[in-house]
Order: sequence, then structure tokens, then C-alpha cells
Amino acid sequence: MLKYQLFPRSFGITPEVKEVIECFEKHYDNIKSPDNLLNSDEVLKIIRLSLEKINFKVEASKSQIDKIKVPVLFSLNNKIDKFFDADAVNTNETIVLEVEAGRAYVNNQFLKDIFQACMMPSVKYLILAVRNDYRGNDDFTKIFTFIETLYINGRLKLPLQGIVLIGY
Repeated sequence: MLKYQLFPRSFGITPEVKEVIECFEKHYDNIKSPDNLLNSDEVLKIIRLSLEKINFKVEASKSQIDKIKVPVLFSLNNKIDKFFDADAVNTNETIVLEVEAGRAYVNNQFLKDIFQACMMPSVKYLILAVRNDYRGNDDFTKIFTFIETLYINGRLKLPLQGIVLIGY
């Protein structure tokens, strides 16, 4: 079953975020873990057209020309000094989507995704999609617990309005 949760849990999901979740719901049978042993690029390829229909730019390949670059630092004359790559971003760059597979929890990729989204000045929401099952481990639940602790503890304030965790 597709699972998702918005953090903080004190308000509901926006219509724009719900559209992204619906892209995953629409293709769930083709991406669900552990039935489909897909890497993150393969998952992104399956949901690409649905995301593009809701005005997302989606990474087409790992080639530099196909990457989605979101600026994070600017220098003299508004030249982009630093950027981070994203799997997908909506046209006004307020929602960034990262799709992870095997590295999500084991290699702490979700932490890097959170950090990078926080550095993107226009981003309000990070949507982080991870496998429900990776080699017999429940990545969704492990990351859920981590993010929930982050928000409940309150010691670290993130500049994002929310993080949506999707388990596929």
C-alpha cells in the first residue's frame, strides 16, 4: 500500500502536494516494493509523464544536460554560484521531489535530500519518496520515525513549510 505523511503533522496536505501523491498512487502497482525491484531512476521514469502533466520539470537522465538544477547561491550580477540537482521540481520551484531506492536509509541519503531542500531559497515543500521495503527493511518507517523525532523535538527549525514522506 502506498503510504504518505506530511511533517509537521499539525496541518493538512496542500492541493499541489496532493497532485504529486496522486502520481504515485496512479502508478503504484508498477513501482511498489518489494514486488518491483526498481532503482530510483526507473521509478522516476514510470511517473515522469504524470508529473509533467502537473507542471513539474523532471530529470530525464543522469547526463548533465538533463539534470534539474536548483540554484542555492548567487554571486555578482546574479550569476548562479552554487546549485543542487533535484529529481523533479514544480515550475515555480516551491516543491522539490526526490525519489530514492536503496540508498534512502542505509546511506542516509534522506538527510542529504533534507539539507539540500533547505538550502533552496524558493522551496517550501520537500517530497521524499522511498521504498516501503528495501532488502527486507522498512525504509519508510525508519525515515518516518527520524523525521517525526526531528519535528517533535523542536531543537532544529527547518526553513521548509513541510516534508512529505511517501512510501512506495
